[in-house]
Amino acid sequence: MITQGLCALLLLLSPLSSVRTSAQGQDQRHNAAMMMPQDFDSKYATDLVKAGTEAPDFKMKTVDGKTFKLSKLRGKYVVLDFWASWCPDCRRDIPEMLRMYDHFHGKGVEFVGVSFDTDAQNWKKALLKYGIRWTQVSELVKFHDAQISKTYGVKWIPSMVLIDPQGKVVLSTVLWPKLERTLTELFPEGKAKAIDEKVAIEGSKGKLSAIVSRPEGVTGRMPVTILMHGFGGNKNAQLMTLLSDSLLRHGIATVRFDFNGHGESEGKFEEMTVPNEIEDAKKVYAYVCSQPWADSTRVALIGHSQGGVVASMTAGELGEKRVAAVALMAPAAVLRDDAIRGNTFGSVYDPLDPPAVIPMMGGHVKLGGNYVRTAFRLPIYETAAKYHGPACIVHGTGDRIVPYTYGERFHNIWKGSEYDELPGFDHGFGQDLYRAVELACNYVAKNINRK
Repeated sequence: MITQGLCALLLLLSPLSSVRTSAQGQDQRHNAAMMMPQDFDSKYATDLVKAGTEAPDFKMKTVDGKTFKLSKLRGKYVVLDFWASWCPDCRRDIPEMLRMYDHFHGKGVEFVGVSFDTDAQNWKKALLKYGIRWTQVSELVKFHDAQISKTYGVKWIPSMVLIDPQGKVVLSTVLWPKLERTLTELFPEGKAKAIDEKVAIEGSKGKLSAIVSRPEGVTGRMPVTILMHGFGGNKNAQLMTLLSDSLLRHGIATVRFDFNGHGESEGKFEEMTVPNEIEDAKKVYAYVCSQPWADSTRVALIGHSQGGVVASMTAGELGEKRVAAVALMAPAAVLRDDAIRGNTFGSVYDPLDPPAVIPMMGGHVKLGGNYVRTAFRLPIYETAAKYHGPACIVHGTGDRIVPYTYGERFHNIWKGSEYDELPGFDHGFGQDLYRAVELACNYVAKNINRK
């Protein structure tokens, strides 16, 4: 079973919020921070109005010449979106803003676009072209001449400011994922109603601890998704529980489990290998198919990091006739290259003659030499390529643990697959975990019923 020492390693695999709350020392915090992509707010949002301060009131003209006053929206959450039609980064973010507007406006959040356009006709054309439906205001003067840019400290666009019903600033950022994450936490979906059952499934190294969750009120055989955590993770990690909850709202049952040597499952962590995790996954698949409530023709797989590698290879071995859909989240196919280089999470060894045990994280964690020997020749992409069913890959370009090119390669071998590249997102999707979950679950929900 995994030791407490592995918690330190998990700092490198988790969202930034987890790093802040779980770090066990200044060195660990520093090392974890070094693995995170640059936060552009530290460079471009330093002069924006600060969280906790009063949002300055202002009057401006709308696109149709009416007078808009911010204080008229007191009592509601308000998003100020500073942008311009001539700004390429702003145009790139428009689909994300449209999506957030569609989701949160119905929950009572008002959106106000503050444009730095100087040409009214170009401004209006852009609104029509992109289908922007929320209130728009502008001084129709150059960016640095606009009073609103001075009042709110806008030095970069796009910039976003979230204001609470009392008129206080909640968030100032140049990053839409931070805005979406904050709004999602302010307006949570609520836990899906489900029937949860803890079960033990025979795995490759003993009993696997698993949680079966079935949507409440659904009768008959139902679709199921098996969720697979990453190296050093467990079934109760935030990503796993969010995935389960989202799928349950789609009417899809879930089975999340601890791989051998992890969490509450039997086995020693130092005996864990990717091949025996694949055996674990196939045994969980067989368990699911044996259940009277499960539709064995509608079973999907979602895996994160090393769990993504396991999911991809399991799908390749089982084939599209038995796996209805696959979603990989930051799939860690880099693990083979790490083994060939003789460097896994900073622990250096001779890849041609690895020791029986490889100490990691100051000796708190022990990785078995057989992990390296099997990873050295692991046919990850060759096995995954045997799967020809629906598949999607979600990967962040800011992933410092598994470069996003490893996710791209899955997309290239799976013809017709969906590839969702999240700009600047890290390995744990800490910038906006909810968005990564939404992409994976929506894809599975759309494709699991194809049969």
